[in-house]
Amino acid sequence: MMKITEPTAQEIKEQRIYAEWGLTDAEYQLIEKDILKRMPNYTETGLFSVMWSEHCSYKNSKPVLKKFPTSGPNVLQGPGEGAGIVDIGDGQAVVFKAESHNHPSAVEPYEGAATGVGGIIRDIFSMGARPIALLDSLRFGELDNERTKYLLEEVVAGISGYGNCIGIPTVGGEVAFDACYEGNPLVNAMCVGLIDHKDIQKGQAKGVGNTIMYVGAKTGRDGIHGATFASEEFVEGEEQQRSAVQVGDPFMEKLLLEACLELILEHADLLVGIQDMGAAGLVSSSAEMASKAGSGLVLDLDDVPQRETGMTPYEMMLSESQERMLICVKQGREAQVTELFKKYELDAVTIGKVTDDGQYRLYHKGVEVANIPVDALAEEAPVYHKEMKEPARIQAFAEKADFVPEIKDGTETLLQLLQQPTIASKQMIYQTYDSQVRTNTVVQPGSDAAVLRVRGTNKALAMTTDCNARYLYLNPEIGGQIAVAEAARNIVASGGQPLAITDCLNYGSPDKPEGFWELSTSADGIAKACEVLATPVISGNVSLYNETNGQAIYPTPMIGMVGLIQSLNDITTQDFKAAGDFIYVVGKTNPDFNGSELQKMHLGKIEGKLMAFDLATEKKHQDLVLQAIQAGLVQSAHDCSEGGLGIALAEAAFNQELGIDVAVTMPVSWLFAETQSRFVLSVSPEKQQEFEAIMQDTAQFVGKVTDNRRLLIQAADQQIDVATQTARKLWEDAIPCLMK
Repeated sequence: MMKITEPTAQEIKEQRIYAEWGLTDAEYQLIEKDILKRMPNYTETGLFSVMWSEHCSYKNSKPVLKKFPTSGPNVLQGPGEGAGIVDIGDGQAVVFKAESHNHPSAVEPYEGAATGVGGIIRDIFSMGARPIALLDSLRFGELDNERTKYLLEEVVAGISGYGNCIGIPTVGGEVAFDACYEGNPLVNAMCVGLIDHKDIQKGQAKGVGNTIMYVGAKTGRDGIHGATFASEEFVEGEEQQRSAVQVGDPFMEKLLLEACLELILEHADLLVGIQDMGAAGLVSSSAEMASKAGSGLVLDLDDVPQRETGMTPYEMMLSESQERMLICVKQGREAQVTELFKKYELDAVTIGKVTDDGQYRLYHKGVEVANIPVDALAEEAPVYHKEMKEPARIQAFAEKADFVPEIKDGTETLLQLLQQPTIASKQMIYQTYDSQVRTNTVVQPGSDAAVLRVRGTNKALAMTTDCNARYLYLNPEIGGQIAVAEAARNIVASGGQPLAITDCLNYGSPDKPEGFWELSTSADGIAKACEVLATPVISGNVSLYNETNGQAIYPTPMIGMVGLIQSLNDITTQDFKAAGDFIYVVGKTNPDFNGSELQKMHLGKIEGKLMAFDLATEKKHQDLVLQAIQAGLVQSAHDCSEGGLGIALAEAAFNQELGIDVAVTMPVSWLFAETQSRFVLSVSPEKQQEFEAIMQDTAQFVGKVTDNRRLLIQAADQQIDVATQTARKLWEDAIPCLMK
């Protein structure tokens, strides 16, 4: 194999090679003049370029993330570690986080999605938690072209391939389709784990002389500059970096998971700290562990297990090969760790030690190839306060008259809406996932939230992912509030008390003033909703530069939320349960059509001012619904979201193939308005008085569940009448038909 000579420090500077890796001239100068006081060599420049990328340093988004409330009475660990942790009582806690794998999935959808799942699982077990569930949130272009169909099939195959093999159930998620995601699909994965308080780990390398060990799979040349790649836009015609996409092995990860948990739970006396090698691989995990502990590190790269020959320090440090962890163990205990990992047929080798000088030093073949202050890599990336400018569309939307739909045939409109891909049944997608492995899943995909029992207790956890990006496109601040509120509504409808959120902030380029305005303004909305609904942000990630040929995606801050169900008796699903039950609607309906499925279906686009939204009303409705559920008065609960009341009523009838007989005083078009803060509940007749006493005028009686298997809705101006089975079949077949 031919030896490739690396450019000298002088050549890197003169030829501006650093710029190709994403460093600006000003950043390079900062490194040369202020930090090192000399020109950085090839390896050092590479280390700075990934550690100072947006993906690792959050240099463009830190000022925005500061807006989020991150603490609360139950928060045991907020942002800054592998995942966030929330107390659920009895010495137990729930651990969760979401990550995006958008850029890799656009280029190699199967591996991009699979390694996204693998990475988020490692974040959970590196905290000492056993992963119990996976969820996802996906966005694609319209299903009218082969490329989008291919991306959907491969992404779903990647998620199920990895999750099913490792034996963690995929229990929930959401999928939406809009043209803006055509070149830049979104693949967000969330993992939820359980832990006892006593087992919580931190990613720290402390204690002078303690040993740094590398465990798991060998390092190859895959995923080099993955973090930089995730911080760039796509341009058509340019060869996308396939080498920046990693390849996953779920069987290896299963072994790594069990080995790490055995180390944490049974040999805690050996362990000082543990961290996943995720974005920017070995450099980020090691530099962050040392920086958090206020120590320094010396690593000998000759000892790094390598899958390929002749790897350079640069390649080893920047590789994002999967299924690897970095651990810090007490000096003299290395042999025990090696033995433990050998039992699982995994490498566990010493590659360095903790020092007290605050320097990050790398050796290769006896030569020092990097010597950098560790905080300069992990903490001291420059932070940018980007210019902001309201996009022209916002003012234009404000001046537009509200969209007023004309509906000639309500039944036909209902059936058409049920077939819109964002509303249609996702069964074709989630049936490829194993949602039952480990047998804790109580509510499977298809209801408002997934529910898993907490073994050995009478409690359960509800979990969901949510975001309507169309609302954010019309109004990022209110749209951001609604994203959190909708997630909370899903949790409440399942009988849970919302605890906290994780997020994936998916946006276009922050270098464009309009793009940064969207990010910052929507964060204001998310922060406000989190405060009112008492759901702090405990973890998350930022995915910027989601653009193709200069066209950004809709601002899409995916909200992942977990809630606590106090008693298994409170678990509630969206399906109507029995003929004769009374149907109620919580919340008032207004003609809110801007940004709705109906508007998109009629106009082929969305526009106008977003509906009015009041967080105090939202909180009141959620509290009342949860109170009624906990009092045992509610048979079923479903939140009203895309497609409005008409769709919510139909969906609630589908599973048991029941009918409904409903009458409302509003025009038929209002059945498809997307006013927020509404639920559809069913209540058995003998509980009516107690239920109405709690709800007062917040819930309106609208009709009954029937056994005649017809959806009958009498509006002020016309009637909807269709067999439940007819509607259900169209709803279930819509996506499979489009995929053919």
